Amino acid sequence: MLQPMRTKFRKAHKGRIKGVATSGIDLAFGQFGLKALEPERVTARQIEAACRALTRHMKRAGRVWIRIYPDVPVSKKPLEVRMGSGKGTPELWVTRIKPGRVLFEVDGVSEEMAREALGLAAAKLPIKTRFIERIAE
Repeated sequence: MLQPMRTKFRKAHKGRIKGVATSGIDLAFGQFGLKALEPERVTARQIEAACRALTRHMKRAGRVWIRIYPDVPVSKKPLEVRMGSGKGTPELWVTRIKPGRVLFEVDGVSEEMAREALGLAAAKLPIKTRFIERIAE
């Protein structure tokens, strides 16, 4: 699973996801892509599951780019622990997704295959997404 080797701070504030994405909104590598339509936190496990579904359906043909990276630690307290006594330990890693962000890119396969594969990947994610393709120039 994806996670940073080291970070400047061990724990992060929850924060809010406001506005729309300004970077990562266009296809940069592949011919087809999956674009987010709503704001949400996506975990490293969800990214991994989507990537596996994608590559498995494509039968390892073509090329896949993951355009997001989980770099925000989420801390949790153990079950049945009383209130107070500080913040819990970091348990998992997430990335904050804004609407308009490209999540995955695919190249080297037909449009039909890419559409099906990205549909399977989208089913593993907690957000609504849209299939996009590069306009021929």
